Amino acid sequence: MEPLSIGGAWCHTPRVHLDSRGAFLESYRSADLEEAVGHRLDLAQVNCSVSARGVLRGVHFADVPPGQAKYVTCVSGAVLDVVVDIRVGSPTFGRWDAVRLDDESRRGLYIAEGLGHAFMALSEQATIVYLCSQPYAPGREHGIHPLDPAVGIDWPAGLEPLLSEKDAAAPTLKEALDAGLLPDHRTCAAHYDGLTATGRSFTAPSH
Repeated sequence: MEPLSIGGAWCHTPRVHLDSRGAFLESYRSADLEEAVGHRLDLAQVNCSVSARGVLRGVHFADVPPGQAKYVTCVSGAVLDVVVDIRVGSPTFGRWDAVRLDDESRRGLYIAEGLGHAFMALSEQATIVYLCSQPYAPGREHGIHPLDPAVGIDWPAGLEPLLSEKDAAAPTLKEALDAGLLPDHRTCAAHYDGLTATGRSFTAPSH
């Protein structure tokens, strides 16, 4: 588990054991995540998303509390997976970081509550599976336009982004900020403190 430049995001690179039969790996270990992040991931829902080449999903996030932490893996194909810090007041507010997830490296990406998440399919078809700490709740779900130039995500060149109508109509980061839709950094910190109070220790990001 290695921290990204955005506090609250970690990348896991598993050991892949190859032989003549194929491959075996441990794509997720609760103990490894808890050691790195400082708390368990309470599993409430598992999502599976299948996307054609160029499909761009996000930037999605949920109200905090309770928010929705995610552990994302690409079980088939390849995607560019992106984390955006949308926590108002965060030292890295408005910044993004990206990790290639694919069916060779088998990396996984942990994204804490209060962070925005998006990905673009790089292969002809890509299948993403993500473990979620909270179930989907439409009233708490929001989005930011993934092509917002103010955020400036460096999506792969040569791919025409394919967005859903909902994502294409999503507000810019500034519009979401002005509308009061974005999570507050202090509120997120208080939420992390709440995890500690319920017996799930959490070390707040220092960067």
